[in-house]
Amino acid sequence: MDDIPTPLPAKPTRLMDRLRAFMRARHMAYRTEKTYCTWILDFIRYHKRKHPEQMGTDEVNAWLSNLANNRHVAINTQKTALNAVVFLFKQFLGRELNNLAFANANKGRRLPVVFSHDEALRVLAQMSGTDKVAASLMYGSGLR
Repeated sequence: MDDIPTPLPAKPTRLMDRLRAFMRARHMAYRTEKTYCTWILDFIRYHKRKHPEQMGTDEVNAWLSNLANNRHVAINTQKTALNAVVFLFKQFLGRELNNLAFANANKGRRLPVVFSHDEALRVLAQMSGTDKVAASLMYGSGLR
């Protein structure tokens, strides 16, 4: 079950358990908790498991730039990753991240490739019977 929060220890001592308990105490959505924890773990692993209390703006800049330059993430993906680490530092650790200057992702949303009107008509012309009726209905109603 993806939407059921995993149980936490009674007295969380590990960083991620404490972070999850912190988020749950603020009644954050479980999906947000999962997303933020995934990005925070990625951030920690990128810096060879260095503890976030020993890191700061330089490490955040390096990681976010790596997401854009080497992993070629989309703009909104990089924004989500940024929100996760800003939450970690500002809300959880109580530290400001000053002068963030990282490479911005420039990969926008990818538009789906669709048939032109003429291509769709040519495909429909090759069909017959109930298949043609069903395909014409789907095409005419805007379904893909």
